[in-house]
Amino acid sequence: MFKSRKDTVYVVLAGIFITNAIVAELIGGKLIDVGSAVMSIGILPWPIVFVTTDLINEYFGEKGVKKLSLITASLICYCFVLLYFAMKIPTSSISTVSNSQFGAVFGQSMWIIVGSIVAFLVSQFIDVTLFHFLKNKTGNKMIWLRSTGSTVISQLFDSFIVLGIAFWATGIMTTEQYIKSGFTGYFVKLIIAILMTPIIYLGHYLIEKYLKRE
Repeated sequence: MFKSRKDTVYVVLAGIFITNAIVAELIGGKLIDVGSAVMSIGILPWPIVFVTTDLINEYFGEKGVKKLSLITASLICYCFVLLYFAMKIPTSSISTVSNSQFGAVFGQSMWIIVGSIVAFLVSQFIDVTLFHFLKNKTGNKMIWLRSTGSTVISQLFDSFIVLGIAFWATGIMTTEQYIKSGFTGYFVKLIIAILMTPIIYLGHYLIEKYLKRE
């Protein structure tokens, strides 16, 4: 059993964080059209990652987020290793999913994997640094500022790093497509982050209420 309610909060938040980060990587190979630009469908779970990152930052500090980010990156690598071997094992004749179908869904190129992991770690470390800089300036007030402010900067790096490594550097995207897609993904994340601000306040309220019972 956990020693305190705060331990329980950390485990719950960490579980939500890791689950959504891994799901985002698994579904990230699907690209969708957003106007004249393209964007990865992997953006869908990231609002939850935004919220949990800020809540972990708030209650467990910089070390808590950095440690969890490294653990999550390692687990993402582990998932891709398992998927690699799963794709190499021949499919049964009665399987409803063929080798080619399975590979098409989960067989992301190495550069997409590298780009996503590098982008994830860089953006998380920038986020936690800016979050605590803003918190030191504002104290316990203006939760919206440190939550949204850190996300605004960190996700700019995230959007361009993953596309730069996986698509622009490999020649899949032209420079024009890269810039357009990078800003499209970034602004979508920014809008979502702003819309999720009430959820962050709700999370603070529920956690404070839960911890006060101890």
